[in-house]
Amino acid sequence: MLNETTNQDARAATRFRSRLCSHYNPPMAKYLDVTNWPRREVFEFFSGFDKPYFNICTRLDVTNLLTLLRPRPKVSVMLAYHYFALRAANEIEPFRYRLRDGKVIVHDVIHGGTTVLLPNENFTLAYFDYEANFDKFIDQAECAVKDVLTGDGAFRPNPSDDRIHFTTLPWVSFTSFSHARNWRREDSIPKIAFGKFVKEHQRTWLPFSVEVHHALMDGLHVGRYVSRLEETLADAEAYVGSEKM
Repeated sequence: MLNETTNQDARAATRFRSRLCSHYNPPMAKYLDVTNWPRREVFEFFSGFDKPYFNICTRLDVTNLLTLLRPRPKVSVMLAYHYFALRAANEIEPFRYRLRDGKVIVHDVIHGGTTVLLPNENFTLAYFDYEANFDKFIDQAECAVKDVLTGDGAFRPNPSDDRIHFTTLPWVSFTSFSHARNWRREDSIPKIAFGKFVKEHQRTWLPFSVEVHHALMDGLHVGRYVSRLEETLADAEAYVGSEKM
């Protein structure tokens, strides 16, 4: 009887975790009308490059965010700044563009995936859906991270392109960054990296790198993205709710 009860509890827990961590079901794909796109010539020019990516590194002021999270020690700071980075990416349309068979697909919503360090010092990947509500995002993202930490540790890349690829290097306050790329396949997913906190003049700064495909966007669009991210971090209290009771 004890074993049967234990098995039932385990199955119930699995069903609950599956519901909580279920991935977003994307709608039917929409494509950009490249023929009438003002950037058509730029798009065609950079599409033929062997290395069509460009990278911008800067620092983000996360002082307000850390202050808000101090009374909520159970909330992952790492996932909190992932939330803000993913939220801003969803608000800037070119960050939802992807190349697919030479065409430009426009996703309605993009989600996230990040590296997770395992106890054996290997790393794996956790994937989470975008939620506009901060607490809902944190709950399901923490669930995704816990699943890979308690799983078999296998490295399972997700082939879907409706995501941002994130990574965190909390050991290095970097000033430049370069990502690994596979030149043999069509890879247009933006890649974002976070570094080690730096404290200066009573402010806390987060090193931040964003790498994008130049056929899909220009420095103007990355500038808008960074500006929007800075705005939301400066007004973090508008997005981070009070401590749960």
